[in-house]
Amino acid sequence: MDNQPALNPYLALFFGVVAVSTSAILVKLSGAPAAIIATYRILFTVLLMLPIVLWKHLKEIMGISGRDWSLTALAGVFLAFHFILWFESLNYTSVTSSVVLVTLQPLFSFAGAYFFFKEKVRWLGLVGGLLALLGSIFIGWGDFKVGGLALWGDVLALLGAGMVTGYWLFGQSVRQRLSLMSYTFVVYGISTLTLLLYDLVLGYPLYPYRSNDWYVFLGLAVFPTLLGHTVFNWAIKWLSANIISMSILGEPVGSAILAYFILREKVTQVQFIGGLIILFGIYLFIKWNRPKVTETAKADALEA
Repeated sequence: MDNQPALNPYLALFFGVVAVSTSAILVKLSGAPAAIIATYRILFTVLLMLPIVLWKHLKEIMGISGRDWSLTALAGVFLAFHFILWFESLNYTSVTSSVVLVTLQPLFSFAGAYFFFKEKVRWLGLVGGLLALLGSIFIGWGDFKVGGLALWGDVLALLGAGMVTGYWLFGQSVRQRLSLMSYTFVVYGISTLTLLLYDLVLGYPLYPYRSNDWYVFLGLAVFPTLLGHTVFNWAIKWLSANIISMSILGEPVGSAILAYFILREKVTQVQFIGGLIILFGIYLFIKWNRPKVTETAKADALEA
């Protein structure tokens, strides 16, 4: 194992945060339906991953048990609806409100782990969670004053964050037995099939779309997905899982800055205060509820 990475891990983490911050911006730049944007984001990601999977991970995927296929399928379905709901929320509310509310993912995940696996939370973590929820109510109240549609967008963003709970709960045990690349490829593949079925049932056409939309679809696959999350998986070889987890707090900040310069969206005082409360709450929550590093995670770090 190399002790000296070719790139400073903290610099790589910074670029990774910038990459994932482009997600909401790119969605806003497309005129396609939310479900179509989600479909092509995941489909293009799968196609870009395919050569590596065929070369290195096909045997592992072929050996997945029937039970693990079932759990992974459920995880993929929840992931698909996470993208549908979150992308749809951006049609009604601002980038800042949507991304900050989606940042509540860790709280939804813990809620599922608490009820299904009896995982405990430290009291400071609980305080952080309550603060984050208070911040979300603050933003929702501010958007309610702006208009009912903005509040509806907030609700969709929260539901999108909640969908990650199912994705995490159904996929966590499978992740203990599969490498990151194999698991991600299968989950993304199932999500793609789910989204395609959703599009066909609801009558969303798969084509034609403007050339700008196709650039957005590809950009979503390359920047927030591959250059964002893949960089995080690379950086964990040299940085702690806690530091990687904390990086989620940078996404709303990066998205708000990009939205200001690219979309001319201004952050209201209510959004600013509510966002600060949420980010501080999530900071406390993650800091005092550090996940244990498993052998699978260590193997993934070496593989990345």
